[in-house]
Amino acid sequence: MARRPEGSAGTPATVWLSQAGIPFTTHAYPHEPSATSFGLEAAQKLGIEPGRVFKTLLADADGRLVVGVVPVTGQLDLKALAAAVGAKKAVMADPSLAERKTGYVVGGISPVGQKSRLTTVVDDSALTFDTVFVSGGRRGFDIELAPADLARATAALFAAIARA
Repeated sequence: MARRPEGSAGTPATVWLSQAGIPFTTHAYPHEPSATSFGLEAAQKLGIEPGRVFKTLLADADGRLVVGVVPVTGQLDLKALAAAVGAKKAVMADPSLAERKTGYVVGGISPVGQKSRLTTVVDDSALTFDTVFVSGGRRGFDIELAPADLARATAALFAAIARA
């Protein structure tokens, strides 16, 4: 697997993965500014099954930020996420707070290489694939890696946190 795209200085995500020695492949595609679903756009442009593309969402779980990584074909189940992290309740985080805490812009938030190390939960459906795709740290750029490597890179746990 490639370490970073040719001619690119990389993103915090690719730099972090490279430094950690975690294998990944980069996939760049032309992002359309009018796109409303960044993950579905990635699946279409890269020609891959949408269930293999995961989006990174931030939630406030009893006053602390947590990361939920779910397939772009579904939604984050906030009750399940709260239960997975031992919280009573979770609500979606304010997008501007998500950007400040991760160092990424909405639509390009990667679960890897965030400014603040946050508790991360990956939907267990990721385990049904050899590799999954997550944002590489900017719109129009995904990284492909094994679910176990994603968990290792983010200290994530797996739980059923997605709903259709």
